[in-house]
Amino acid sequence: MRTPFLFVSRSRNAVHRLYQSPSLSPNSALLRHQRIPILRYTSTHLCTDDRSHYITTPIFYVNASPHIGHLYTAVSADCLHRYKLLQGFNSKFSTGTDEHGLKIQQAAAAAGKDPLNFCTDVSERFKRLFNSCNISYTDFIRTTEERHRQAVEHFWSVLQSKGLIYKGSYEGWYSTQDESFLTPLQVTNALDSTGKEIKVSVESGHKVEWVKEENYMFRLSAFRSQLLDWLTVNPGAVQPECFYQVVLQWLQEDLPDLSVSRQKKRLQWGIPVPGDPEQTIYVWLDALVNYLTVAGYPDKHWQWWHVANHIVGKDILRFHAIYWPSFLLGAGLPLPQTIHVHSHWTVGGKKMSKSLGNVVDPLKCSQMFTIDGLRYFLLRQGVPDSDCDYTDDKVITLLNAELADSLGGLLNRCIAPALNPAQVYPSFCPQSFPVEQMVSGRAVVEDYHMLDAVKGLPALVEQHYESMHVYKALEAITACVRQTNKFVHRHAPWKLDRRDSKDLRWLNTIIHVSLECLRIYGTLLQPIVPELSNKLLSKLGVKPGERSWAALNFLPRFQGMNCPFEGRALGSDTGVLFRRLEIENVDKQKPKKTKKQQK
Repeated sequence: MRTPFLFVSRSRNAVHRLYQSPSLSPNSALLRHQRIPILRYTSTHLCTDDRSHYITTPIFYVNASPHIGHLYTAVSADCLHRYKLLQGFNSKFSTGTDEHGLKIQQAAAAAGKDPLNFCTDVSERFKRLFNSCNISYTDFIRTTEERHRQAVEHFWSVLQSKGLIYKGSYEGWYSTQDESFLTPLQVTNALDSTGKEIKVSVESGHKVEWVKEENYMFRLSAFRSQLLDWLTVNPGAVQPECFYQVVLQWLQEDLPDLSVSRQKKRLQWGIPVPGDPEQTIYVWLDALVNYLTVAGYPDKHWQWWHVANHIVGKDILRFHAIYWPSFLLGAGLPLPQTIHVHSHWTVGGKKMSKSLGNVVDPLKCSQMFTIDGLRYFLLRQGVPDSDCDYTDDKVITLLNAELADSLGGLLNRCIAPALNPAQVYPSFCPQSFPVEQMVSGRAVVEDYHMLDAVKGLPALVEQHYESMHVYKALEAITACVRQTNKFVHRHAPWKLDRRDSKDLRWLNTIIHVSLECLRIYGTLLQPIVPELSNKLLSKLGVKPGERSWAALNFLPRFQGMNCPFEGRALGSDTGVLFRRLEIENVDKQKPKKTKKQQK
């Protein structure tokens, strides 16, 4: 009898059923495995420091230069990292590059380069992009590093010592270009350039060949019930909800065992299996362990590993929500607190690809729209549970409306010499804006509604940051900015008579309230647009030590408390907060399309 198992690949249909050879039955190893208790860890395991936080991006495959989707993942993680720092957490943030595998081996050979030098070149492109876009990672991991090799070898040895890895064999169709095994239904007939009939992948069109290999298998089949238990007890383990349901659906079927090595004669560019130099550890097991490597595995990982959170694209959800937790359970390690999943960026509704000529270069975009402008757009438009379409016009329209006109316009009005000739944080008058709405004053009902909205804004933004619905946080901030602009327009301080003491007190109160609103907005926006927020807060005279989450005490004078900013001089002129983007200027910076792309 032959039982099915899985082979992991990097293609979109990444998991394929093959068959275990009956001549290599793992029954004896399975009996040994059954005697080993497998601990069911949750995110509460060994909480030695509840103010630690660990956030990761996937490590990016170095088969091509970074595109806008890679930057979106990195900016999302950077936002969460910066938010946690504002809250006083000790936060670790890792990203990096995945550098092993057959495609890398072949690409390096085609380029006439040593594989390591080839990987270094592409890895540096990712690092340059992330540095230029203010991605504040604390660790950039490369799978070719010695520390990672040691972590992978130790992790493999732990799984093997527990009887969770055994020797097996398989045969089936294999696509070298896709690095994947295919079932008969995924293969079709085609003609090559010489007219010869060949077998190709239905999905990619790449040539396949029939292969038979002996390799190592992981007992994924043993972990289905434990994965279901984990997800049942921790319904927020995979977010958003739609992806949580996808994982539950996968677990309704049995999990076949998983191939975790390749023969060295087929794959040299990777980490050898400990004790078996003729086998190479398969790239996905190798790659996933990077999260442990950065945490300090195998000796110094406990501070960070129990607070691990992953941000991943939906195309690699199975690897992170099925295989990775199973590996961790097998190794007796805690599972991630949360796996945040996001969808993809498209162009014209189509996936970005070189052949279509629609790959969006994030470095060029950051030069056209500014670094913070691009960060804001990606997080404002990026919706985790559905794909997002990119166009330059969308970027221009959004940034002009929300950063240049709405937020920038509000700041300009409040610091204009005509309204604020002393260039200070003016005084608040409780008689003009009394706590009780029915008391005689100059504030109206809509003004109190605005105060309530801004007062509740930090808690709302916190909720959305925690769930990685950053676009909802920005929707809430933008709505409050609009309310503040309406507040200023409603009372038209430029029409008040500064020579009248009551008018002057009300004018100062309008400006004071508006600056307090701006201070809250600037503080909350720091994880998203760090440079723009710094410019805004500096202009308001807010010192670096006054920009934390704990400093979000909105309008203390309205509550009868002292305001540390009242009477303080505004900061020096930092220029326009965000300069409007003109389509003509952006078009000039766009690279010219080739004739092939124009067809």
